[in-house]
Amino acid sequence: MPRKIIIDTDPGIDDAVALLLALASPEELEVLGIVTVAGNLPLALTERNARRVCELAGRADIAVYAGCARPLLRPLATAAAIHGDTLGERLGLPEPAMPPQARHGVDFIIEVLRGAEPGSVTLCALGPLTDIAMALVKAPDIAARIGELVMLGGAAFEIGNVTPAAEFNIHVDPHAAAIVLGSGAPITMIPLDVTHQVLSTPPRLAALRALSNHNGSAVAALLDSFEAARTNRFGARGTALHDPCVIAYLLCPKLFRGRKVNVAVETASPLTLGMTVVDWWGVTDRVPNVDYMTEVEADRLYALLADRLVLLP
Repeated sequence: MPRKIIIDTDPGIDDAVALLLALASPEELEVLGIVTVAGNLPLALTERNARRVCELAGRADIAVYAGCARPLLRPLATAAAIHGDTLGERLGLPEPAMPPQARHGVDFIIEVLRGAEPGSVTLCALGPLTDIAMALVKAPDIAARIGELVMLGGAAFEIGNVTPAAEFNIHVDPHAAAIVLGSGAPITMIPLDVTHQVLSTPPRLAALRALSNHNGSAVAALLDSFEAARTNRFGARGTALHDPCVIAYLLCPKLFRGRKVNVAVETASPLTLGMTVVDWWGVTDRVPNVDYMTEVEADRLYALLADRLVLLP
């Protein structure tokens, strides 16, 4: 029986690849809906891009909901210089024909969790945690109903990619991240420590480009543009594949290794705002609240991506 999931996302290039991986795996993952949040791009663009990706995958049946247009307490800071309008310009995707849903994404999350058997729905967070934090504030009872929250964000050993101390998703809305990490829900964190091991090397991109379908070449083109926008700044780490790691974890958790630790988020210091403080060695009395991943079998993850993408149009 497929695992029921809600994907909260801010597409964005690698978010689009993660969505395609999920939509290519219906026997393992039942996507109940996609909620978009402001992050990589403003909300109007992330919502539109999510619908574009559904149509690219031949899955116009998936409901897409717009969530929060800005972080809880801070002004929105996007990564538009990296993500731009790549889905439209690079892939030539038209304006989506499938309509957006009228219901707010936060309300959708609450209603699904309240209506499902406790523990039966997994939340997949690929962007800032604003929507999920708002759902927890509005309906605190849903924390006990979440089967698992698998999130892309944070760093311990790789530190930051948007400031010296902070990873982008957490830095965009650190107050939301603090709410989610303090909620008591079961959380698995896929941080930069993992994603920086999954590099889009030329042979891996060539394998995607050689797939017999349109989506394989589309993903290769997206990752080419992702790499071109980042390598001048981050070097080899600029080829890292971030958001698809969350979906890969759901499909094959044995690819990943980590340990249960406490993770807290800095919300006050201007110098380290958004830093995920990971108590890796248990030197505090803070209760472990996260399954924190640090290792991944990158070759097998990329092979999984290719094996699934070829099933799409």
